[in-house]
Amino acid sequence: ITERDEGALKFLKDIKWTRIEDPKGFKLEFFFDSNPYFSNSVLTKTYHMVDEDEPILEKAIGTEIQWLPGKCLTQKVLKKKPKKGSKNAKPITKTETCESFFNFFNPPEVPEDDEDIDEDMAEELQNQMEQDYDIGSTIRDKIIPHAVSWFTGEAAQGEEFGDLDDDEEDE
Repeated sequence: ITERDEGALKFLKDIKWTRIEDPKGFKLEFFFDSNPYFSNSVLTKTYHMVDEDEPILEKAIGTEIQWLPGKCLTQKVLKKKPKKGSKNAKPITKTETCESFFNFFNPPEVPEDDEDIDEDMAEELQNQMEQDYDIGSTIRDKIIPHAVSWFTGEAAQGEEFGDLDDDEEDE
């Protein structure tokens, strides 16, 4: 979560998760009050598993965020002034992807035709998907059950919730 995200996250009012059966997996739902950043009231992230017994992620699907004009937190617009004496006096604008919590809703995708990806790309994609799944399962298993403590700031200070990076259950 970046500083840029904080304004939009102030409008987050609830997070819920539900198990899905066909295909196996789970869905995270983030409920937002009306806000000046995007028009969606609910952002979802759904994880489809190959097999529930072994957590092998088949794919993840996120909500497309309907950003309000000029409010997209996942991209920043860079303006470059033209060189002095150049014929084009207009500044050059370039849009660049930036770090944001809201990138979570745009998960890595496995290409339909996997012949197009080499071994390095496949490994990178697998790492991205594993990291994405780890974030989703951490929200499901550690954030949602202790939401009040996170809201009040207790969880961020206390050791009782354990390190979010560990794989052990603290309950």
